[in-house]
Amino acid sequence: MNESDTSRHFLRQWIEKDVADGKTGGKVVTRFPPEPNGYIHIGHAKAVCVDFGMAELFGGECHLRLDDTNPTKESDEYAANIKKDINWLGFKWSGEGDGKEPGFYNASNMFDKMYEIAEELIRRGQAYCCNLTQDEWKEYRGVPEKPGRPSPSRETDPERNMRIFHEMRDGKYADGEWCLRAKIDMASPNIHFRDPVLYRIRHVSHYHLGDKWCVYPMYDFAHPIEDALEGVTHSMCTLEFEVHRPLYDWVVDRLDEMGLLPVRNGVKIRTQQREFARLNITYTVMSKRLLLQLVTEGHVDGWDDPRMPTVCGMRRRGYTPGAIREFCERVGVSKVESESDPALLEWCVREELNKTALRRMAVLDPVKVVIDNWQGGPRDVELPNNPLDESAGVRRIPFGGEIWIDRADFMETPEKKFFRMAPGQEVRLRGACIFKCTGCVKDESGNVAEIHGVWDVGSWGGNAADGRKIKGTIHWVDCASGVAAEVRLYDRLFTEKDPLKDGPSEFLKYLNGDSLKVVRGYVEPSLASAAPGERFQFERTGYFVCDRPLVFNRTVTLKDSYKPTA
Repeated sequence: MNESDTSRHFLRQWIEKDVADGKTGGKVVTRFPPEPNGYIHIGHAKAVCVDFGMAELFGGECHLRLDDTNPTKESDEYAANIKKDINWLGFKWSGEGDGKEPGFYNASNMFDKMYEIAEELIRRGQAYCCNLTQDEWKEYRGVPEKPGRPSPSRETDPERNMRIFHEMRDGKYADGEWCLRAKIDMASPNIHFRDPVLYRIRHVSHYHLGDKWCVYPMYDFAHPIEDALEGVTHSMCTLEFEVHRPLYDWVVDRLDEMGLLPVRNGVKIRTQQREFARLNITYTVMSKRLLLQLVTEGHVDGWDDPRMPTVCGMRRRGYTPGAIREFCERVGVSKVESESDPALLEWCVREELNKTALRRMAVLDPVKVVIDNWQGGPRDVELPNNPLDESAGVRRIPFGGEIWIDRADFMETPEKKFFRMAPGQEVRLRGACIFKCTGCVKDESGNVAEIHGVWDVGSWGGNAADGRKIKGTIHWVDCASGVAAEVRLYDRLFTEKDPLKDGPSEFLKYLNGDSLKVVRGYVEPSLASAAPGERFQFERTGYFVCDRPLVFNRTVTLKDSYKPTA
């Protein structure tokens, strides 16, 4: 985060005040707590920038905590890729950690302590075991406008509740047969405060702990315990957790009563939660469940498909960490839900790549040009690797009597102001020479198969000896030395600005059938050695990244009419 006024959002002001009031014990501690049940996406990237950025700004630490409290959909694959994506974005977790890795925590490593805390709540009469079904509980819980009815188990004695809770842990009951509830306030207008579930039965192996447990804490119970015991000073969540904050504070209050809050430099650290608006982007979906559906049903080529909003998908598409961080900075932090245009993200990517990407020539819809008066072997053309960066140097490209150009750069009967190749018209071949088209040869279907013409032998380098002006300059690839390549042209995955406008069950009908087009073209010879992850500007075409040898993914087009606000 920078020091501009725009970065002094309400979260930063909140932390600044707590530091000034001496509430942090001399150290700001934040955390990023994803559940390892999918790959993180651009929405998570904003939270990563907020959580890690605030810790960095205040010279503190940010923990990475995998909130693995629901074993049904979690895996080591997801856990490993979350860590990889955060590192790629440019952040590193720090702090003590709960094992061998500094700053890294698993919620599941606190399960024993969470269970002990739940037992203590039972002893104090602040939690009880309930065997109402979910449908029955909805009836008892009621609606916000009217007080709910207490569960028949609400006033049972602690000894009975402790026995049942132990039997739950020991596997005596089936899933959903019993749960542990907090005893709070059945008249609260906040439904989440009406005796919420703290523990539920799940006879599912945990990816990290195996079959050690068949009862698992609910997120709303585990999260404040984790924050508190780790010494987190500022817990920042998205807005949907705002109504959960009273329960968060209730749990922290109980930990305080039990003497479990940590002390740092003589200051008791009481963790606090605040909420900010999540990142929403048009023409995409952010739900992990829906993204998983796209993957499992084969609508995309895995979580890292370049059309996906996942961080790994954006990496494979050629987006840069700096551009993603800049996008998150420009979107800003507020309490108001809004939607961002993907064009802003593309603008950020384009701005960075314009400065950093090496220039190369590629012809994606090739048609051959024969220079009838060419004599001798090939000559070398020298072009800058990046005209905005002299330190990038130059490259030498062979040029001979036959070249490829893009079909769109030729028109047999040119329209007005068409300054590219046409019969009788001169055009500059980028860095090489001036060429005058004399005609074309067509195939049996009437399509242009070959273009013919002559070059001005006094124009090597691209300028006419007599100083005449040439309005059009086009790129090319030498036929003899050019290399065949596969190029993937990506577009938005959905045709509708809001793919969920008809409900989550209908979002697939807005899939864009043209979101991926694969073409075969030719690229200049240096691209034969391009390594996966290397980014380039294909001149006059767009920005591309090497996906694997001689396969290139389009990152963004070269230009767009979008103009971001200051």
